[in-house]
Amino acid sequence: MKAIVEYNSRKITVDISNPIDISIPIDPKKKNVNAWYIDDPKIFPQEFDGEKVKVSEGAVVNFNDIHFNPHSHITHTECVGHITKEIHSINKNLKYFIFLAEVVTIAPLFHNGDFIIGVKQLSKALRNKKRDAIVIRTLPNLEDKKSMQYSNTNPTYLSEKAAIYLREKGIKHLLIDLPSVDKEKDDGKLLSHNAFWNTGGKVRMDATITEFIYVPNNVEDGEYLLNLMIAPFENDATPSKPVLYEILK
Repeated sequence: MKAIVEYNSRKITVDISNPIDISIPIDPKKKNVNAWYIDDPKIFPQEFDGEKVKVSEGAVVNFNDIHFNPHSHITHTECVGHITKEIHSINKNLKYFIFLAEVVTIAPLFHNGDFIIGVKQLSKALRNKKRDAIVIRTLPNLEDKKSMQYSNTNPTYLSEKAAIYLREKGIKHLLIDLPSVDKEKDDGKLLSHNAFWNTGGKVRMDATITEFIYVPNNVEDGEYLLNLMIAPFENDATPSKPVLYEILK
């Protein structure tokens, strides 16, 4: 099944029957991805009068509770409300869901004891391309990203200058396969979050950051159509399911 999308003066053709899901789900039956020093997510049947509401135990339906934090346990998309005193909802601020995206693969640089993604790497990958979104796949790109325990590991992060570069480049939607665009412990500065959303100037309310993605190795770098699907939570962040579609030549 093919679809034709008019984008500015272009007509983009994609095969919508061949989606590339780059989200990481919550699956309590497996080792779940985790960050920020909290327990694993839980999915369990609700109980009434001491009995579990579960078909295998005699109930007529399965009726599960789910306990999780979107920032810690699953692919999630966040708005500037993540770092502001004011309450801002991703559900209210993300109003469009189809974007032109560039997938880039970055080998982090070792700098002052940390691994970072810098301006030169991003500018080399993007060059003069105009994109709504960037999807960053870091190396090494192993399957264990789907179950990594990130707490107290000082993961790779985005430099402040790199975040400014993406903002000035016009990137509205930043997707990355890490728990955060900022350093795990930075004394609360959140330099890259603040720089990308431009909290020191005209705040970019419609810009988003999506963390904990996983881009399979067989997905080539280049231009894709992105469908950034979110769950309708009135919260600073929500679980999301970003899906890429290869653009047909």
